[in-house]
Amino acid sequence: MSRRKKKISMLLILTAIIFLFSPSHPDSRVEVYNLRYHIHPSFTRIVIDVGKLREYSFNELKSPDRIYVDIYQAKLNPILHGQMFPVKNDYLSQIRLAQKTASTVRCVVELDLSQAYYRVWHLPDPFRIIIDIYPSKIKKPAPLSMVRQLGLVVRRIVLDPGHGGEDPGCIGKSGLREKDVVLDVAKRLKKILESKDKTEVILTRESDIFIPVETRTVVANQSQADLFISIHANASRNRNLRGVETFYLNLSQDPSVIETAAQENATSSTNISQMGETIKKILQNSKIPESRELAASVQNNLVKRLSQKYKGVNGLGVKGGPFWVLIGADVPSILAEISFLSHPEEESRLMSSQYLELAAQGICEGIMEYKQALEKGTIK
Repeated sequence: MSRRKKKISMLLILTAIIFLFSPSHPDSRVEVYNLRYHIHPSFTRIVIDVGKLREYSFNELKSPDRIYVDIYQAKLNPILHGQMFPVKNDYLSQIRLAQKTASTVRCVVELDLSQAYYRVWHLPDPFRIIIDIYPSKIKKPAPLSMVRQLGLVVRRIVLDPGHGGEDPGCIGKSGLREKDVVLDVAKRLKKILESKDKTEVILTRESDIFIPVETRTVVANQSQADLFISIHANASRNRNLRGVETFYLNLSQDPSVIETAAQENATSSTNISQMGETIKKILQNSKIPESRELAASVQNNLVKRLSQKYKGVNGLGVKGGPFWVLIGADVPSILAEISFLSHPEEESRLMSSQYLELAAQGICEGIMEYKQALEKGTIK
């Protein structure tokens, strides 16, 4: 397929994403229109009816014990605002719904975490989020993911320098090419990581060659890697935009995320007929929580390390996005955008050996922090 046809195909795919996940009116939020629950003899099921696909996250809090689910780009039906659903059994007391922010709906479940465990999952059509809560006396599994339950640790890491060969990635005003910058950082990061105890590092490319984005996670899967880290430099039509952001695989309606994904997906040969299967892979990705934890650790340490020597390093946060390069990975996978080539000062910094070395150190420290938390069993 010619490069022009690939770009046309990608434009069609992006149009389909916007068509599938964006409402036609300016308010892009979807309505959370119902909450229902049923107490079964062996567990309690809570169902949040959303109707359309939305990104969500969940966590638990202490003092008092509770879990929450945040649904993004969502609005709560006014009838449900502030609603409380009292539930009386040995492990669960109350369910609450509220509009946490203008674009986030939060469901809070008050329960005794010493007496119960839970899982949060979803069904796609119509989209609804399900919280299953089980009393501990029924059967309590280890409170960790399968990776943690098996006692696995990080021994092999695949680093993916974005773009390469005929695909230069973003190009700064000076002519600095993303593919060259990220290969430099990846090589530095490989050297630092290999100095750590028993850490093996594999690069998806070690020179200026082109590798399709769809096959990069294949390297991680075939080599039985424990982590996949894709390294990129960002660009924006807004030349004042600067900073560091880190992504994990998920769906998104954030226009800035869609723009970034469009740039990084530009060489994909995936065609429109494969869209349904691609969406299914994203929805079924069981590594989203672990990838989000890894992304947060890398983001925090990357910003911290760069800020030690440079002023004005903006932390733009951790975000979910539909990046082809992350689809299909069997391990926690992230995409790190280390700075903006489109920002004049950051482009200048990306020419500096010191800046690239600090970026590599920051990513390494994020990986090590995640690795240590994993081996202590503190990441769920």
